Amino acid sequence: MFLGDSYTVGERGVQPETTYAAAAARLLGWQVVLGGRAGTGFIAPGSKHSPFGKLFEDQLGWRPAPALLVVSGGHNDAHYPAGKVSDAARTLLQKAKARWPHTRIVLVGPLWGNDHPTAGAVAVRDGLRTVAAQLDVPFIDPLTEKWITGDRERGAGNAPQYIKPDGTHPTPEGHRYLATRLADDLRRIGLAHPSTAS
Repeated sequence: MFLGDSYTVGERGVQPETTYAAAAARLLGWQVVLGGRAGTGFIAPGSKHSPFGKLFEDQLGWRPAPALLVVSGGHNDAHYPAGKVSDAARTLLQKAKARWPHTRIVLVGPLWGNDHPTAGAVAVRDGLRTVAAQLDVPFIDPLTEKWITGDRERGAGNAPQYIKPDGTHPTPEGHRYLATRLADDLRRIGLAHPSTAS
């Protein structure tokens, strides 16, 4: 299962099955359930007043335990105090661990449309990385790993190919590329084929 924002479930006009999350699942041979909503985050409520904690309960938490839960977010939380974002992330991850004690969990930090994220996004990333370490949850960091390089406006790096003119959301090719980066990281940390077996 994935829980995330528009990168994960698609912004307006983008089908969930074409996002990086669905593409990564295809690469790894998974059956996947995508949860989340555009504009949301650990605190960011989006247009439906549903931050990740509520979306988890409404969309995922009532289902049978998955082998793996990937929580991917933070982009929309960049304008909120990083400490409050971290607290909300900790609460969500602890809830998921308690609900599904044998499910492996991975936390993916903010995705960004260029290689110069805002100070708020970096602070959120740093806080999420700390929470992941405290809870013994693997943390994947697209900012440090430079999944997106350069800037579409400057015509530099891979951003002109992988990011839409809005400067934020991936192109179809961008989603497929992000999927390869995520799949590679999941293989590296040994979670390409997780199991709920205790």
